[in-house]
Amino acid sequence: MMLVMQLLRGTVKHAGSSAQCSAKRLSSAVGGISTSSHQSCTDTDHPKVLITGGLGQLGVGLAKLLRRQFGKNNVILSDIRKPPNHVYHNGPFIFSDILDFKNLREIVVNNNISWLVHYSAVLSAVGENNVALAKEVNITGRCLHNILDIATEHGLRVFVPSTMEAFGPSSSSDPTPELCVQRPRTIYGVSKVHAELMGEYYHHRFGLDFRCLRYPGIISADSQPGGGTTDYAVQTFHAAVKTGSLECNLRSDTRLSLMYIDDCLRATLEFLEAPADTLVNRTYNINAMNFTLHHLIQEIQKVLPDLKVTYNVDPVRQAIADSWPMALEDSAARRDWGWKHEYDLSEFVQTMLTHITTGNQLAQAY
Repeated sequence: MMLVMQLLRGTVKHAGSSAQCSAKRLSSAVGGISTSSHQSCTDTDHPKVLITGGLGQLGVGLAKLLRRQFGKNNVILSDIRKPPNHVYHNGPFIFSDILDFKNLREIVVNNNISWLVHYSAVLSAVGENNVALAKEVNITGRCLHNILDIATEHGLRVFVPSTMEAFGPSSSSDPTPELCVQRPRTIYGVSKVHAELMGEYYHHRFGLDFRCLRYPGIISADSQPGGGTTDYAVQTFHAAVKTGSLECNLRSDTRLSLMYIDDCLRATLEFLEAPADTLVNRTYNINAMNFTLHHLIQEIQKVLPDLKVTYNVDPVRQAIADSWPMALEDSAARRDWGWKHEYDLSEFVQTMLTHITTGNQLAQAY
C-alpha cells in the first residue's frame, strides 16, 4: 500500500541526480594511489552510502574504496555482528538488522542515505549445507524486499550483487550471454535470479534506480578458503606458499570465470557512478579471467617450480562447477559504462603470491 500511494502521489524520485566524481579516479583509489592531485569532489557531489552485510570481504573492501573517494564519514558499514577493531576505527559502523523494516528505515532517514549497497546474503557453500537458512535470509525473510521497498520510498540508488551461479547447466556456457535460460542448481543461484527479477520489476514498475552486476568467482589473497567451489583457486595459492603441495578437489580441466577482488570493487564503483541514462540494462555480466585449474597451476609453478599437485575430485563440488559458465559475455558493460578488467592470469598470480607470502612473513614476525 505504501508503494502504491507513493506512486499515485508521484513522489518517487531517482537517486544520484547530483553530479558524481569521475569514475576514472577509481582505479587509482583501488591501487592505493593518492588522489590529492586530482580536483576534489564538493560536498554536494558526495553520495551518502549504506552498505548492509558490510563485514564480509567485499563490504569492507568497497567501504575502503568509497571512503577514499567520498570521505570517511559518507560511507556507513552495517551488520548484525560486532566489527573487528580495525574496521570499527576506519569509519562509521552501525548495527542494522535488515529484517527489521523500521530499523532500516530509521537508518536511511537519520543518515540521509542516497546509495544503498546490499551485500547481506547466505553464500553458496553455506547455503547448500543449510538450505532453510539460505531461503530465510535470501528469499522469504524480507531482507531483499525491505531493501527494495525502502529504496523506492526514499528514492535511493540501490546495488544488489548477483553471480554466475544465477545460470545453470541449461544456460549457454562459453560465453554465457546476459539474456538466456536461467535454471541454477544451487539455492544461492536461485535466490539471485529472484533478486534480479524483483529489482528489475521495481525499476520498471516504480522507477527504482536498481543496479545489479553478475560477479564471476571473486578471488583475494586476504581470504582463507571457506568451502566454496571457487575456493580451489585460493586454496591453491595458500598451499603453494605454505606447504609446497596441493590436493585438488576439481578436475584439472575445470574452467571457471574468475576475477581478482580489486577489479570487482572497481567495477562496482564505476557501475554505481554511471549516469542512469547510459544504462541500457539494469543487470549486467562482468568478466575478467577464464582459465582451467591446470593453467593456474602451470602459472604458479613458473614462480614455485617445486609445487607438488595431486587430484582427489569431490563429485559434489565438481557437479556445481560444471553447471557454471566458463565465461560471462560482458560486451554490454564494456559498451554502456566502460567496464575493462585490469588483472590477467599472470598479474593475478604474481599479486596473489606476493600478498600471501608477505602476510605469512608478517604473521611469523608476531
